[in-house]
Amino acid sequence: MAETQQVDETQPDAGAQRKAARLAKQIGAFARSHGGSAEGQLAYIGQAGTRIVLVGEDGGWGDLVAPTHDIARLAAERAGITLHDSFDGDLAGKVRTGPYEWSRMAGIQVGGPRNT
Repeated sequence: MAETQQVDETQPDAGAQRKAARLAKQIGAFARSHGGSAEGQLAYIGQAGTRIVLVGEDGGWGDLVAPTHDIARLAAERAGITLHDSFDGDLAGKVRTGPYEWSRMAGIQVGGPRNT
């Protein structure tokens, strides 16, 4: 009689595991360079995947893109960051922007660079 193996369908494949590990490493580096920890939010961006928006302790912010929502969630879990359901309230209030961001957001209305 042949032996059968049961496959755990909930585990990501090896490629997804590696991608999540790389993203977790990048999230960790971001956190270390912005005060030691970070918080985040996952945003589905269509076929491009899922955007991992990060906010550091110092208010610095950045983002990464994962090919799937599952990989993004796994990377955030491995990095040990707190995930928020939406980018509003407490999380948005922690973001600190500088002159560059303000001029880019305002664009030509206030003499900043054009948003092209």
